[in-house]
Amino acid sequence: LKSKVRPKRYTSYKGEVGRIAENVLKREFTAKKPNQKWVTDVTEFKVNGEKVYLSPVIDLFNQEVVSYEVRTSVTLPLVTDML
Repeated sequence: LKSKVRPKRYTSYKGEVGRIAENVLKREFTAKKPNQKWVTDVTEFKVNGEKVYLSPVIDLFNQEVVSYEVRTSVTLPLVTDML
């Protein structure tokens, strides 16, 4: 048996929506001293079949996690509470 149903692919890119931030790092993801460069991103994991979202702040000097927030939904408080 062969299924003809194909899973839908996740697509998040919607073109240029909103304001684009200046490229301050210019792909230089290292720092010479602590607290010089901090970065953040939202990452999705599956835990026990449920989606969980992690929003950390990472210091590029030693990759130390400065702050983080974990939630089951991607909403503004995920990032604002982390900050």
